[in-house]
Amino acid sequence: MEYFYQFQQRLVLFIGIGLLLSLLPSFVMKCNALEDSTDRSDARNFISNYKNCTGLSRKLLLSPGEGCSKDDIVVFQDSTVPLPNGVPAFTVEILNACASDCSVAEIHVSCGWFSSVRLVNPRVFRRLSYDDCLVNDGQPLAPGQTLSFQYANSFSYPLSVSSVSCF
Repeated sequence: MEYFYQFQQRLVLFIGIGLLLSLLPSFVMKCNALEDSTDRSDARNFISNYKNCTGLSRKLLLSPGEGCSKDDIVVFQDSTVPLPNGVPAFTVEILNACASDCSVAEIHVSCGWFSSVRLVNPRVFRRLSYDDCLVNDGQPLAPGQTLSFQYANSFSYPLSVSSVSCF
């Protein structure tokens, strides 16, 4: 079990570094393009109209305290060691990647008919209805906070954030 936690920590660190490195060129290009602009509304219009814009790079250019969005929640999913009976198992990590001081609550995930052979703590992740799962019992995730769980099924479910509430 200790090996899994070490792997999980390294995976989160590796993914976080990869995200930051992949966003750096985009951020530099945006900053250079906005260098001559003094009006903040021009900057926001440029950011919102920029194609291939991610939530992380968008948040880096806005001042702290500005609103958050579902783009601030990142869902990672990967296969892990199958159960002893051979059923495939998957690890899910849900990260609040907000760059400013924002807590995100009422995180709802599109999850189809999510079910698991392995028990998933319903306070961490539970299906409310078809294609609607609730994360962290609706409680806030602080900036940088990660929740993780494992589930087992014959296939992985595509998981994506559908809505959030910002604090």
